[in-house]
Amino acid sequence: MPTRRTKRGAERTPLGGDCDVLVCGASFAGLAVARELAGAQAGSRPARVLVLDRYEVGERQTSACAAPTDWLRNLGLEESVLQTFDSLLVHTPGTSVRWPIGWTFSTFDYRRLCELLWAQSAAEFETAKVDGRTGTTIHTDRGDVSAPLLVDALGWRRVLGVEDNVQPPEALLSRGLEVHPAGRSEDLELWIHKGYVRAGYGWSFPARDEVRIGVGSFDPRDHVKDPTVRLTEDLGNEPLGYQGNWIPHALRPATEDGVFFVGDSAGHCLPTTAEGIRTALYFGLACGRELRAVIEGRRTHVEALERYAAFSHAHAWKFNALLGVQWLVPRVPPRALHAFIRLVAVRPLTRWIFRKYLNIAPPSYAAASPGPRERAPERAVQAA
Repeated sequence: MPTRRTKRGAERTPLGGDCDVLVCGASFAGLAVARELAGAQAGSRPARVLVLDRYEVGERQTSACAAPTDWLRNLGLEESVLQTFDSLLVHTPGTSVRWPIGWTFSTFDYRRLCELLWAQSAAEFETAKVDGRTGTTIHTDRGDVSAPLLVDALGWRRVLGVEDNVQPPEALLSRGLEVHPAGRSEDLELWIHKGYVRAGYGWSFPARDEVRIGVGSFDPRDHVKDPTVRLTEDLGNEPLGYQGNWIPHALRPATEDGVFFVGDSAGHCLPTTAEGIRTALYFGLACGRELRAVIEGRRTHVEALERYAAFSHAHAWKFNALLGVQWLVPRVPPRALHAFIRLVAVRPLTRWIFRKYLNIAPPSYAAASPGPRERAPERAVQAA
């Protein structure tokens, strides 16, 4: 597991002061928010945006790191792509069927993608552990920082929320674990197989010189380490480089008490597939656009909260539909499941399904954002 790079000694100066926007969390969602704020003007001066995270940008990968290629291309992140696929090979105990996707899906290098996304922002960054907030003041292990506009992109724990967070296994979370053995493969693969996991699936996502193999369970009470090891060994690999995470599978309010929640903190992860990177980017861009309008005086804080909450809620029926599929899949009799998987392999039907799926968070939304920009010179964060 990655080591937290906390500043030490003379570098560990206390944080303090004020900024225009404070983004807590520097993975996909937080970086997308910061990207949308590049060049924003707060009156006659550039807006001050500060991003906080307990890890350095790009330091802590927690997923298989794959997304629709057009999303990466439209955000100027092509340099991070490792391998691209136009089909999905699906396995059950009784059949293996190839689904033509109709568009391409790419695995990518997490650190490189985060670096590229960060390079398109003009924000400041500091490593600090966010412990909570009082009003518009964020409490960290390096001191307090304040901003009128706050974003929680810290993940499922919803650190800036008002109420105590529900912990697993009671929380509406799935769990996933994967390993990263060296190797090569040309197929993006899924296993819907109760021999590995009762309610969930296994995967193999090749990424040039490694294969990201894992198992996810829709039921947080079911452990996934042994199934991950078994699937990895069945594929002729050694389980090396463990990483795992809890995965939200239900939407949560996107705003609360004046705070914007984005990514896993708002449940912006698609049920059934557990695809959360594209949606984190998507809702991160939407949040950033609302914040930019506030900074530039085109919208009030309250109006931005209402618009962003409505934007997130408008997707609820799509998330709920996928949640229904997630509930149904482990309950379908094996013969019916095999028949469905073979039916989906019919090319026109497959392409229609995957097109609808892609349009839950369409790549065109990323294309509407400004293109890559040069970073502004770094500025030191004010010491307390």
